[in-house]
Amino acid sequence: MSQKIEKPVLQGQRIKTRKRDEKEKYDPTGFRDSIIQGLDKAGTDLEAISKFLDTAGSKLDYRRYGEALFDILIAGGLLVPGGSIAQDGDKLCKTKACVFEAPADMASMRNYEQVFIKLMRRYKYLEKMFEDEMKKILVFVKGFNEQERIKLARMTALWISNGSVPPTVLQVLINEHLVKDNIALDFLIEVFVTWKQEKGLQSLMTALKKGGLEGRLMEFVPPNKRSEEYFRSAFEEKGLAEVVKLHMAQACQEAKRDLQLHLEEELADGRPVKDIVADVRDIAQKHLIPEQEVITLVWTTVMNVAEWNKKEELVAEQALKHLQKYTPLFAAFTSTAKSEMALTLKIQEYCYENMNFMKIFQKIILLFYKTNVISEEVVMKWYKDGHSVKGKMMFLEQMKKFVEWLQSAEEESESGEEDD
Repeated sequence: MSQKIEKPVLQGQRIKTRKRDEKEKYDPTGFRDSIIQGLDKAGTDLEAISKFLDTAGSKLDYRRYGEALFDILIAGGLLVPGGSIAQDGDKLCKTKACVFEAPADMASMRNYEQVFIKLMRRYKYLEKMFEDEMKKILVFVKGFNEQERIKLARMTALWISNGSVPPTVLQVLINEHLVKDNIALDFLIEVFVTWKQEKGLQSLMTALKKGGLEGRLMEFVPPNKRSEEYFRSAFEEKGLAEVVKLHMAQACQEAKRDLQLHLEEELADGRPVKDIVADVRDIAQKHLIPEQEVITLVWTTVMNVAEWNKKEELVAEQALKHLQKYTPLFAAFTSTAKSEMALTLKIQEYCYENMNFMKIFQKIILLFYKTNVISEEVVMKWYKDGHSVKGKMMFLEQMKKFVEWLQSAEEESESGEEDD
């Protein structure tokens, strides 16, 4: 088998490298010096700053030094881990043409916002770099002074609300060293206050949900202060009562999920109903879950633990036997007409959505009437105008004779009272 013979090479021959194969040396300090020089020349004129940044992009490599560029525009120089500005020996290399050196009033912040908007419109690839930059710079927030944090928080509110960065960047503040010193919470509150003032409450609520923050707000509170009372006072003091309501609603949802799982376990274990009632009541009171919401959870869970027969003619007997066992549980959480109506509507919805139960709605209501779970007044109210539209005509027809019987019994009772 022939082997490829290498061609002889003359001693000392220089192999020419193509220009495209040459790698330019990474020089962030050189980039910094060029940017700072241009910014210092523009001074406090933001229009001049924008023009400089626009033209500099064709000479300087923003694609390579995007992070350094944003460091300078926000903090005035290159940031090192911890949040301090990089120095050349004893010399501090920093420009005053940056967010941290700008006045803290919102008019000035909005003007600086335009610098970033114009820059990223001109160089679209900087958008992704800016998101990465914000995740980094928010971790460094402890290294900034109080005024710098306030300015950064206000700018962050503007950047998130105008779509420059997603609200998820705020999650990086859930960092042990930022949370325990209350820095994360103070920063978050400043962001929220600014957002509410600039874009309105509804916009803030939407962003919290979009960023997955609605269920994590308590994580910003220092562990030694992590209580509902402290959380409420911290936000309400800054006029953010709606954030507290959102948090409470989210906490209630989580508590209801936990309650349902707990109830499923207790039913599966076959615990006595009176013990289950006591546990459910304790959990509901602890998390302020209204009774009408508890009863719908009880219904859903009780129905979920059974394995229903697939034959429609056998389901009725099975369902009534199963529900009869838990009537004390249902009765414990229908102490008001509101709770009774919530249960009645839940049964209607369930029977409508589960075909095999459509014909036994009336039998279930009758069972609960006889066992004092649902009162005559609620049955009449449901029949008259309290029902849902789901299967309305079919269920009203099922209930017609029972309601007529209730009405006649009531009339006889009234007649008997008059005779007496």
